[in-house]
Amino acid sequence: MTGATVIDHPLVQHKLTHMRMKDTSTQGFRRLLREISVLLTYEVTRDLPITAMEIETPLEPMAAPVIEGKKLVFASVLRAGNGLLEGMLELVPAARVAHIGLYRDPKTLQPVEYYFKAPEDLGERLVIVVDPMLATANSAIAAVQRLKDRGATNIRFLCLLAAPEGIAKFNEAHPDVPIFTAAIDARLNEKGYIMPGLGDAGDRMYGTK
Repeated sequence: MTGATVIDHPLVQHKLTHMRMKDTSTQGFRRLLREISVLLTYEVTRDLPITAMEIETPLEPMAAPVIEGKKLVFASVLRAGNGLLEGMLELVPAARVAHIGLYRDPKTLQPVEYYFKAPEDLGERLVIVVDPMLATANSAIAAVQRLKDRGATNIRFLCLLAAPEGIAKFNEAHPDVPIFTAAIDARLNEKGYIMPGLGDAGDRMYGTK
């Protein structure tokens, strides 16, 4: 689907299938989410700019590749985004972290913000927004706009699952922000949940379903 990159690595798809299973335990779901987030991070950062620095190996000096520019910012949409965040920080432990607290009003399906904290120099960093589900896209759109309002200009959105309706709405609101996802599912149901999906990611991760 236009506007979204599907990360179809076999390990990603295998782990996602086990996350979808309704009998997967809270512990298992949390472990799989952490594992899959490392793989997703690998793909979403594939084209980071590289520069060379002079180092010395035990044998001789060399010009070795390192990531160019300031450290990344991972922006977690609370609460479910933190499940992805843990694995991402394992791979990029020096990344800065932003937290955006949003919940979806069950009647209007519109996002309500209750918390925001981010590094000051967002405009100088690549910001990767993380939330397991891109369903109605209302929360994702609000989160990205909040970051833009704080100066972010280089933003990517990373999720586990996306619905076609959410992708279309997100692209309309933020055509400059690429989406990376492990799968694009069939549709949204009348309550705004992704179908066939995997249920509520936050509830399954924290055992609150």
